[in-house]
Amino acid sequence: MNPWLMAARPKTLSASVVPVLIGTGLAIRDGYRIPWLYFGCALAGAVLIQIATNLINDALDFKKGADTKDRLGPLRVTAAGLLRPETVMRGAHVCLFLAALCGIPLIYRGGWPLLVIGVASIIAAYAYTGGPYPLAYHGLGEIFVMLFFGFVAVGGTYFVLALQYSIDAAIGGFAAGSLACVILAINNLRDIPSDQASNKRTIAVRIGARAARGEIVLFAIVPFVVVLALLDPSVLLVLASLPLAILVLRCVYRSEGAALNRCLAMAGALQWAFGVLFLLDCVI
Repeated sequence: MNPWLMAARPKTLSASVVPVLIGTGLAIRDGYRIPWLYFGCALAGAVLIQIATNLINDALDFKKGADTKDRLGPLRVTAAGLLRPETVMRGAHVCLFLAALCGIPLIYRGGWPLLVIGVASIIAAYAYTGGPYPLAYHGLGEIFVMLFFGFVAVGGTYFVLALQYSIDAAIGGFAAGSLACVILAINNLRDIPSDQASNKRTIAVRIGARAARGEIVLFAIVPFVVVLALLDPSVLLVLASLPLAILVLRCVYRSEGAALNRCLAMAGALQWAFGVLFLLDCVI
């Protein structure tokens, strides 16, 4: 596989796409006509910012010693020597520049709130792994994910399409952020030994493997609870993805180490299924 494609981590991009689908679905449900140009810019910008975050994480985790050739997770291009850290960082800068270009039409439509969202998202993409106080190294990864891949992504999408905010967008953001946290928490559960060795104090490292599995249960089930507040119970297609959530949890409780990579793939599939079914619930 092309090293740039590997570094972008395409299997994780549901974390940026699904919130846009949820925000769009809510706008459609509320009767707003969707301006597809702005939808496209929101989607492209979200994906580019996530790719940039992944590239920065790849380069800086290697520099900090958190990723080595012996890591249990999917191959990282800098740790494997496929790309130099400096090259990967330049790729991240290109992605952030393109994301900023995508943001120009959104700012034109939505005004200063979209400017604030864009600037904060770009800063956070670097602050997750870099800077004087990297969030991922201090147990703040879940807060970052919940905020930017949940509340900000769903709320920002809804705002740019509807030109107003809705409490339902906050509820939908909580659901989207929780599903993204499932992916992060499984990743951190798998990496507890290597993160401890590199002094990366994720929540999983702080609370231990048993409690980390409990965290995953919480984030996997909460979206199905909160969605009941959003949609007509007679058309809750999204509940059809609940069995997949149960399978993810079954996998998490039966797997250790590298075997958790299979659970990660299932968690990504869960997020895709939830997002697509949520959109259909709103459209039908």
